[in-house]
Amino acid sequence: MFDSITRMFSSFKLKIGKLFNTSWGVRDARITMIGLDAAGKSTMLYKLRLGEIVSTIPTIGFNVETVEFKGVRFNCWDVGGQDKIRPLWRHYYKNLGGLIYVIDANDRDRLSEARDELNNVLGAPELAGVPLLIMANKMDLPYALPVSDIAAALGLAAETRPWYIQATSCLSGDGLYEGLDWLRTAHLDFVS
Repeated sequence: MFDSITRMFSSFKLKIGKLFNTSWGVRDARITMIGLDAAGKSTMLYKLRLGEIVSTIPTIGFNVETVEFKGVRFNCWDVGGQDKIRPLWRHYYKNLGGLIYVIDANDRDRLSEARDELNNVLGAPELAGVPLLIMANKMDLPYALPVSDIAAALGLAAETRPWYIQATSCLSGDGLYEGLDWLRTAHLDFVS
């Protein structure tokens, strides 16, 4: 008897939750945020979530936070970018509503490595058609490449999925919400 009441309550709670999310326009989006180590992924995630800079250490594994923005609840998985962790990225591709790839725009020496890793990621069948947001981070630094140069170096012109590259600075917050706004629209188009 208790089990059937528990199942009935769980089912009711699930249906009510879906009703409220639909009627109030809140949509859920599972997002994976990846990129080479030291690109600023964790700093970006916490700046979006908390609105402030949080001291971080290199991510071994993942961080997960929820960021609500204009009627979309982004469940963001920030996965470490060290070369030994990158093979694990594929475990975070399932059922994505969008992919954020963070680039250190100031690190010219690792741009080809970032391109190679991005190409490996985009070849995954689970990511077919998934919107791609490139966050060109650290644009506040003096030797940061312009986004047009980064897009060319990454070979984005040949990409057929929806993609966008956004200049950002986690320290100032510049560009973060503009990028999220594009991803919100691209996600809603992708799931409709």
